Amino acid sequence: MSEKSQNIYRGAEGAIKQTQGKVRALGPLDVRIKITHSSLCATDLLYLPAGIALGHEGVGLIEEVGSAVQNLKIGDRVGGGFHRGSCGHCRYCLKGEDIFCSDRVIFGESDSDNGTFSDYYIGRETYVHKIPESIASEHAAPLQCAGATVYGALVDVVKPAQRVGIIGIGGLGHLAIQFASKMGAEVVVFSRTDDKEKEARGFGADEFYLLSNPGAMKDPVDVLVLTGSRYPDWNAFLKPNVLARNGKVVPLLAPHGPMELPAGKLLTNGYDIESHLVASRGVHNDMLKFAAHHRITPAIEKFDLSEEGIGKAVEKMKSGSIRYRGVLVAK
Repeated sequence: MSEKSQNIYRGAEGAIKQTQGKVRALGPLDVRIKITHSSLCATDLLYLPAGIALGHEGVGLIEEVGSAVQNLKIGDRVGGGFHRGSCGHCRYCLKGEDIFCSDRVIFGESDSDNGTFSDYYIGRETYVHKIPESIASEHAAPLQCAGATVYGALVDVVKPAQRVGIIGIGGLGHLAIQFASKMGAEVVVFSRTDDKEKEARGFGADEFYLLSNPGAMKDPVDVLVLTGSRYPDWNAFLKPNVLARNGKVVPLLAPHGPMELPAGKLLTNGYDIESHLVASRGVHNDMLKFAAHHRITPAIEKFDLSEEGIGKAVEKMKSGSIRYRGVLVAK
């Protein structure tokens, strides 16, 4: 297997280009996955200048297993690609917070020749996830990063019957609406324009307001989730009639520029900032079960897993016209 060639898509000359590479030999705990679907994420564009093998929301079928693999077999349909390894014995790993392990292996930090925009992805047995039968592969792909990020944050912060405000109806936002609604929250959506209100309510939103007028709510939200491409007007949102005292702000995206918050409003109203990365392994598995049980489905557009197809997906993402996750399908 170490001499097998494959197509690998990397950043080059400001775009994502097809290159040739080798499929590395499996370690004892590794599996080789033939990629069938891989979702495009904004993080892929962030690492485009680095020239690494891109893609971290992949789904495919296992074609080979390492000598010590016990829980997966050839033919299993699995997903993964962002969180790829951790030490297993530090305080974070022992608490089930392995995503914060100091020796973690995640997309963009290491393992730079192994991505899901490729013919094959090499994953460690315990860092890929079996896909429930009821979830189609094209819908499972965006869940491997976007879904795990949203679910991990919400399940850690939100309590049933709370009011959850979600800013933005995009790749993360439309999933946040669905997950929060199925968790029993009242979902309040804020958007720049009112043309997405019908769609937001279809995803599970109970209320809809313009970003320019959050004070139109009758009751404040308990949690404010940021999924948009820019930060809101903090002076408008960090008020007790918009975000209740002791409320939490949960940023799931990092728009360009500093996150400048009014310290006085944070202090006097007891607001907390709750940062979250992609979910650890156990929560990731829970997310897939939850999504399958509640029929949570990403809204997707399909493109070929080719240089041309990736280029089209990237252009739609950059223009903000993609609805809402671009999924690359292998030929």
